[in-house]
Amino acid sequence: MRFRAYSVHLFTAAGASLAMLALLEAAEQDWAMMTIWLTVAFIVDGIDGPLARRYDVTTNAPVIDGVLLDLIIDFLTYVMIPAYALYGSGLLPGWTGWFVVLLIPFASSLYFSDTRMKTADKSFRGFPGCWNMVALAMLVIVPPWWVILGLVVVLSAAQFLNLKFVHPVRTARWRAVSLPVALVWTGAIACAAWGGFESNVILDLIVTATSIYLLSAGIAQQIIYDRGYAR
Repeated sequence: MRFRAYSVHLFTAAGASLAMLALLEAAEQDWAMMTIWLTVAFIVDGIDGPLARRYDVTTNAPVIDGVLLDLIIDFLTYVMIPAYALYGSGLLPGWTGWFVVLLIPFASSLYFSDTRMKTADKSFRGFPGCWNMVALAMLVIVPPWWVILGLVVVLSAAQFLNLKFVHPVRTARWRAVSLPVALVWTGAIACAAWGGFESNVILDLIVTATSIYLLSAGIAQQIIYDRGYAR
């Protein structure tokens, strides 16, 4: 059991190597390969949590703090590299790119250190700094720069608001929908990257629809259940 528990930590740590591969591709402005590596890292991040709980790494592998390890890697793959992608990809021209590449790490560093990050139902309190999902969706959809800028500002502010955002794996409510939607989103992003982000209306619609659901499901649950509209 100890071997399995420490193996989970090693699996989680592989995300740091995937982050470096994504960073190297971003430095070369190969956004498609950067996306592939970030997608793989996203999958690893979705798997390691259930494995950590299954093998009780806190008890059986206590030398390594799995939560801290996960946060370190998440900050690389969810915040720093996506922020650079928005800056370096040309999606945000001039001062807007500088503004976003500085705002995202600033706001997210505060959010990642917030002890109130998780709610009782395993959702996130405030937008959970999933800038990888934002950046990759923008690379697929390619909306006007002012839409991206407005979205970044709104989501940065939402990190500090009492709004719920679902965790597709851990939030039990609507998980039967949230998890498949997250998988469809991941598959659509991977397909778009594999095709070099060539314009594809179907993929655009899939990414848009699934992104809207993942952003709004937690808030909808607050309105429906937490305010007593449903039991």
